[in-house]
Amino acid sequence: MRTTINTTDAPAAIGPYSQAVKNDGLLWISGQLGLDPAKGTFVSDATGPQAEQCLRNLDAICREAGTSLSKALRCTIYLVDLGEFQTVNGIYQTFFEAPFPARATVQVSALPKGGRVEIDAVVAL
Repeated sequence: MRTTINTTDAPAAIGPYSQAVKNDGLLWISGQLGLDPAKGTFVSDATGPQAEQCLRNLDAICREAGTSLSKALRCTIYLVDLGEFQTVNGIYQTFFEAPFPARATVQVSALPKGGRVEIDAVVAL
């Protein structure tokens, strides 16, 4: 059975979607921007702080669902500038330990609200 997850510890959805959906032992988390949950604004104009906030938002949604970001199976990172890969990778690795989740990183032409990075995840419950 499909169950939606929402928490005020992560930014509210900015469109017709849920923060996350639980189904069959998995948590499917929508892409998170580097938005401060309380203010709804970016924590910084820089990619690094935005990436860190993306991961904090993912972690908050995991906790609301009764799991942990450490149980992530796959993440996708969307960057408007692939030249920021090393910066984001350095921050990303502080949130995970081996064995690391599967991951894809892609460059996109733009992100919602003018974000620099967006990260989504599939997490085991």
